[in-house]
Amino acid sequence: MTLPDLEAQSQKPLTILIGADTYPPDVNGAAQFGYRLAKGMSARGHNVHVLSSRSEKGKSFSEFRPEATVHRLRSHSVPTHPYFRVVFPWEIKKEISLLFDRVQPDVVHIQSHYMIGEHVLYEAVRRGIRVVATNHFMPENLNPFLPFPQWLKDIIGRVSWKDMGKIMGQANVVTTPTPLAAKAMRDHAFLHEVIPLSNGIDSPAYELRPEEQLTKNPWPTVLFAGRLAEEKNIDVLIDAVAKLPQELDAHLEIVGDGEIRPRLDAQVARLGLGDRVRFLGLVPDDELREAYLRADVFCMPGTAELQSLVTLEAMSASTPVVLADAMALPHLVRDGENGFLFRPNDSDDLAGKLVGILRLPESERIAMGKVSHEMVQKHSIQYTLDTFEAFYRGADGVPQNV
Repeated sequence: MTLPDLEAQSQKPLTILIGADTYPPDVNGAAQFGYRLAKGMSARGHNVHVLSSRSEKGKSFSEFRPEATVHRLRSHSVPTHPYFRVVFPWEIKKEISLLFDRVQPDVVHIQSHYMIGEHVLYEAVRRGIRVVATNHFMPENLNPFLPFPQWLKDIIGRVSWKDMGKIMGQANVVTTPTPLAAKAMRDHAFLHEVIPLSNGIDSPAYELRPEEQLTKNPWPTVLFAGRLAEEKNIDVLIDAVAKLPQELDAHLEIVGDGEIRPRLDAQVARLGLGDRVRFLGLVPDDELREAYLRADVFCMPGTAELQSLVTLEAMSASTPVVLADAMALPHLVRDGENGFLFRPNDSDDLAGKLVGILRLPESERIAMGKVSHEMVQKHSIQYTLDTFEAFYRGADGVPQNV
């Protein structure tokens, strides 16, 4: 093949099949990444298909969405989770095979080693199709939804790590959002070639626009955004707010919804914080952006974060952060420069770190926010899309020119 032919091949649009066990309307980081990946690749001229589960009962179907053609598989609810759906292999294997016949993908990109990701990978390997695998999950993320004693959860976790290695080890390229997550996959799944690659963030979308006027709250505001789930430890944050000095008059805004909302409502009532804690629920992207810009400090108390897109979004909005010293969150803090780390599940330590920021002069909080904004620039969504596109076309490591 001549050089012009090679160059033309590198510019040829690809047919990309994304296998996603969770996808919007699900609300979580993995689902959001899958949507942004599909949207970004479609904008680059590729033919993008997403294979995921239905969010309700019914037969499998396909829908044409702006970001991709989305194929929804027959699925079943689970009693311990409000929205997560499972698919049964004997119901989907034939459908996946027929979808491959119809779509004829050039490359497959799975987002986990569970169910859909597993069987999409197997079909791609059987057909000799290139596979990129990205892991967004820790087996421990499932613990709150497993009605078993801890010793059995530990066994399930070890088996899940082993399965991850067995399945993702067949991919041509394996990635995960952070160096810490890559180390965990090497240590527990024995996957030796794991590339840390950020999920990516469209940082300018969260910046204050020229001439934009934003009205701040009349009181210091702490913000949390994300699923209201067990592993997010939002109860620890609410306890910390209750321990803040009264003269600060600090308020907490909580964006998101989830299975523990009733318990959090009860906690707020028990602590007498009804006038200082606001549950905003699920909000549109523009309202979430305003919440980031309005906040004086963003807090993520979760202890199972592989990256935390919401923290990156808050940092893009030039917001100081206070994060749990757990999993990947320490990568997002320069202690004392853009915020602080606190001891996980320690509401006293968290309260002290929040006070440390909320009592700063406004000029110093603004300076902290600027450091947050500078730090997030290396997580550019364009860099992430460039790198995945290179993987799709045959690169086995991060190319030097992306």
